[in-house]
Amino acid sequence: MPVSSTSPYLLFDREKWAELRKSEPMTLTEDEIFALKGINEELSISEVRDIYLPLSRLLNNYVNSTFTRQAVMMKFLNEEVQQIPFIIGIAGSVSVGKSTCARVLQALLSRWKENFRVALVTTDGFLYPNAILEERGIMSKKGFPESYDIHNLLRFLSAIKSGKQNVKAPKYSHLIYDIVPDEEIVISPQPDILILEGLNVLQTRADYPNGKPRIFVSDYLDFSIYVDAEEPLLEEWFITRFMKFRETAFNDPGAFFYQTTLLSEKEARKLALSFWREINSKNLHQNILPTRGRANLILHKGENHNVDFVKLRK
Repeated sequence: MPVSSTSPYLLFDREKWAELRKSEPMTLTEDEIFALKGINEELSISEVRDIYLPLSRLLNNYVNSTFTRQAVMMKFLNEEVQQIPFIIGIAGSVSVGKSTCARVLQALLSRWKENFRVALVTTDGFLYPNAILEERGIMSKKGFPESYDIHNLLRFLSAIKSGKQNVKAPKYSHLIYDIVPDEEIVISPQPDILILEGLNVLQTRADYPNGKPRIFVSDYLDFSIYVDAEEPLLEEWFITRFMKFRETAFNDPGAFFYQTTLLSEKEARKLALSFWREINSKNLHQNILPTRGRANLILHKGENHNVDFVKLRK
């Protein structure tokens, strides 16, 4: 995919990007890599070595540079040095593999010589509970910007950036397809790096009463990644993942989608396709894809979830 000289991005094919590993040793075993991959993804040692290890090296440089700059500023201000967490945002469509990308980077970044504390939070926890979505008539728009408690998410990020301890986030369950009542995720101790993964972390719209956003989630990000793929692949991956969940997690009678296990395979596949085309595809085109050009780095995937090229903002 050619990039013009006026593009804000540098383009790397897979081979060229892999060279940027610069002989850094692989720190994950095959068993660890297997544990990190999603239910419908291929994640090989070569993928981690060629794509994620160079990316973790780049991010490590960004983090160290940012911490050095923070120390210089504190010294200039005659203030005690306070290390402010570095926040990495990972955006992209449903089924593209954001969660796997986030888990792999968390594992790799935590194993650099600096021994960074790396926390991982998904924006799923900041969705409004299903009861509120139903009350507002937007249950069919779950994952769209209006389905998130953006104020709570911004408060969370502000607390992280302020260096607060024991910062809490709501807990989401994909089994019950809802916020888990009376349960929270506690970020403690203060991380060096926070990875925030979600559909809309790069958006410039927020649900403010006056309709004029004053601040965005992306304002808190130090580095952003957009995981990209062509829509026919995204649709295929979504349906395949749905069918695999139907054979596993959905079999729990307490699962939100338990009733789909009572359908024939043909009916279930048709239902998954309708979910994609009526909800996820619309959200992709209206809200997610338009944010791609705001990312610092784009990982573009081809067949089998393998990254075929990388774009890095100049």
